[in-house]
Amino acid sequence: MASYNIAVIGGDGTGPEVAAEAVKVLKTAATKFGFSVNLTDFDFGGERYMRTGETLPDTAVEDLRKFDAILLGAIGHPDVKPGILEKGILLKARFELDQYINLRPVKLFPGVECPLKNKGPEDIDYVVVRENTGDAYTGAGGFTMKGTSQEVAVQSAVYSRFQVDRALKYAFEYARKYGKKARGKGDKNTLALCGKTNVLTFIYDLWERAFHEMGKKDYPEIARDYYHVDATCMWMVKNPEWFDVIVTGNMFGDIITDLGAITQGGMGIAAGGNINPEGVSMFEPIGGSAPKYTGKNVINPLAAICAAQMMLQTLGEEKASQKIEEVVKTVTGTKLKSLAAGKMGYGTTEVGDMVAEMVAD
Repeated sequence: MASYNIAVIGGDGTGPEVAAEAVKVLKTAATKFGFSVNLTDFDFGGERYMRTGETLPDTAVEDLRKFDAILLGAIGHPDVKPGILEKGILLKARFELDQYINLRPVKLFPGVECPLKNKGPEDIDYVVVRENTGDAYTGAGGFTMKGTSQEVAVQSAVYSRFQVDRALKYAFEYARKYGKKARGKGDKNTLALCGKTNVLTFIYDLWERAFHEMGKKDYPEIARDYYHVDATCMWMVKNPEWFDVIVTGNMFGDIITDLGAITQGGMGIAAGGNINPEGVSMFEPIGGSAPKYTGKNVINPLAAICAAQMMLQTLGEEKASQKIEEVVKTVTGTKLKSLAAGKMGYGTTEVGDMVAEMVAD
């Protein structure tokens, strides 16, 4: 029987509440599908920072390397200046654990209100593969004459061929395994590169050359598309059904995945993974810590449950992952009145119980 060691970081605000419901479903799936999960809790977040001054100690990074995966609730505390926890915990973990892929499914579930006219679940069902460790996020740059009228700020976007190639390889492999044959592409799964070759003529020239070289050589069965990032945003709104798998750099990926989340019904249903295919990956709901709802048992836990579902897929527990996704579709389509906090018709723990019971059935 397969056994997985999972680190659980509840984090801040409602993070521990939604993480608890994801763990509930995870344990149920393990029993149902014949594997085991060994869970270890970590208290990284705002409360610990205010108590000790620590965000994510170096020893913690080494501890986290020993796990098969990490499940995160949410990071963000109203009494801690924005950026401290995000950089000190999320970005530090992402970079030091080399989680070089950010995987964001954009999937509209049944019964979820979509802001796009005449679009339904059959239209909004694609995945964005975002390179997660390069671009302008590496911190290359600085100021000169800061605070004067002549101040200059420079922040450089940097990519190596190594970073680009490994992100593309992951995207092609994902499209090969999970692609759904986007409309208009016949019987081929499709990988689209989102870039800006007409302006960012160095970085996205590299991306585009590597994209076509790898596709022609190693993935001839995968259809290849290219979209400028501004066109990608337009088609995500007008014709989302055109997309299958999208691969892009860190900054563009950061932007278009939030646009995608809104089209799928908002942050309350969106989940994502920070993935190191050769190491430890971290999965999380995309919505924030929502501190005003802390302890009220009203927050929607489905994004966290979907994060656990993504984790199981990445660990290779495909049947359990598929079952959880099917149950979430049933819950959104037939049970919940809304995804909004306090308007679901059920409490946080009741939704978790409902999903767990259906997974066990």
